Amino acid sequence: MNIEQYFEYCLSKKAVTEHFPFDEDTLVFKVGGKMFALASLKEWESGNPSVNLKCDPEKALELRAEYEDIQPGYHMSKIHWNTIAVNRDVPDAMVRELIDHSYAIVFKGLTRKLQAEIDALPN
Repeated sequence: MNIEQYFEYCLSKKAVTEHFPFDEDTLVFKVGGKMFALASLKEWESGNPSVNLKCDPEKALELRAEYEDIQPGYHMSKIHWNTIAVNRDVPDAMVRELIDHSYAIVFKGLTRKLQAEIDALPN
């Protein structure tokens, strides 16, 4: 997976916006104003691509046990976030699945009103 594929996949989800709230390096994707994916552009450019994704705590532990390149979230809550090293032992299909999972968790945490507004948007 390259940075363009990651970028396009995240933006293909309903009501996703991109931001640089921390600095000019950390690309953050949000749904309903809440973060679901983060990545350092400098790390991608230097050949060490990784993404931080929200994850169900039990699933996070299972994934960390199964994949060497899924670690507790860097600079994030270690319970709710994972850092996934991209283009290593985690297949691209799994990275996309984990992006979906993160988006779904964050979406589920939005107010019902906001969920309904997003659901009403065209695909």
